Amino acid sequence: MTATQPTGARPENVGILAMDVYFPKTCVDQAELEKHDGASTGKYTIGLGQTKMAFVDDREDIHSICLTVVSSLMEKYGVSYSDIGRMEVGTETIVDKSKSVKTVLMQLFAESGNYEVEGIDTTNACYGGTNALFNAINWVESSSWDGRLALVVAGDLAIYSSGSARPTGGAGVAALLVGPNAPIVIEVGARGTHMEHLYDFYKPDLSSEFPVVDGQLSVASYLKSFDMCYQRYMAKLERKLGLARGDASLIDYFVCHSPFTKQVQKAMAHISMYDFKRNPEDQRYASVQQYLDTPIEQSYTDKVMERAFIGVSKDELYKNKAEVAQYAAKNLGNLYCGSVYGGLASLISQVPSAELAGKRITLFSYGSGSAATMFSLIVRGDTDAIAKHVNIVERLAARTEVAPVDYEKVMELREKTHQLRSYTPVGPTDNFFPGTYYLVHVDDMYRRQYARSPLA
Repeated sequence: MTATQPTGARPENVGILAMDVYFPKTCVDQAELEKHDGASTGKYTIGLGQTKMAFVDDREDIHSICLTVVSSLMEKYGVSYSDIGRMEVGTETIVDKSKSVKTVLMQLFAESGNYEVEGIDTTNACYGGTNALFNAINWVESSSWDGRLALVVAGDLAIYSSGSARPTGGAGVAALLVGPNAPIVIEVGARGTHMEHLYDFYKPDLSSEFPVVDGQLSVASYLKSFDMCYQRYMAKLERKLGLARGDASLIDYFVCHSPFTKQVQKAMAHISMYDFKRNPEDQRYASVQQYLDTPIEQSYTDKVMERAFIGVSKDELYKNKAEVAQYAAKNLGNLYCGSVYGGLASLISQVPSAELAGKRITLFSYGSGSAATMFSLIVRGDTDAIAKHVNIVERLAARTEVAPVDYEKVMELREKTHQLRSYTPVGPTDNFFPGTYYLVHVDDMYRRQYARSPLA
């Protein structure tokens, strides 16, 4: 896969040429974690909709996981580092207040002699990866494009203090190769965005990995942003397609940011709410007629109303259009910036290319604080190569499950060693996937040194 020099014509079919997802080999079972925490049975597995949660010890950080996923993508697809003209990292996992993760990744380019690579980090909670993707697409479509390809890296380490929020953690990162003539193309003219100022989830204490979270506000903010984005997205899609009124039938698959998978079930219920308001005579909505004059906003706190629309949407929308994209989220937890792209990888990994051909995949990206966009991709080419290389299902099955008591010890270790200098990690180095980068030492000037596990 090589770059294409511009000829003066506008590049066509700009989108995702290749992708990969990295997640650590260690995980904890959510049912076992329920027992360990003394939580009620099903609180994490049914209430949150989670199965397993990925985590890292002191050997991995945001630098190492990004080094791993970029090198993996480049090697799997045979891409030359000299063919990359832009690289941007979307993350909220901050190691340094000045030096970007992107600059650390530039060491991978040294052997090729390519130091002319635009782009830098972009940050706003879980939305940074989407902003990085938009910047990459805009670059390829702009007069600044020099004919080379763009790399987007999106991911985080989602770590919480002990308590009710900890089971919503996770770890992982996605890498996307962006350019023209792609098999997965960004749909032009179909994008809805909502942004506002909120304190629902934020990280004001730079001495800690833990966020400050207002859980109820965060759930409501997600759903409000989803509502606003869906309405704006659908209005633009209607104009694009020349329709007087559109609905979810125009969308083949939904891929949503997933802090926990139950939240995506709620999002699908909100699509039913909006479509019901616009077409209340539809027999699909016979059981919820009492809510015709009820504002959608009431559902943010009215659990009876929410459950009613979850019932309406659970088969046609969630099971048929959204659940397949939740596979990584169920088994990894929240990847923050990488979450929606782990969902895309899940979809491509499990649905054959022939079934995806021509399909519209609508993505919803949300980051607290808050920033959100709904946009769509159209499958224009063969996705078999991406499915083969991402290989989500088999790779998830190859992980090592760690007992909750040992997981808690790892979390304590990370908390004690966060931002230390003159520190050598104590975590084992024999339990990585092949080709994983890991932290070797932090010197007295906070400079980090990495090594890589054998490729085979």
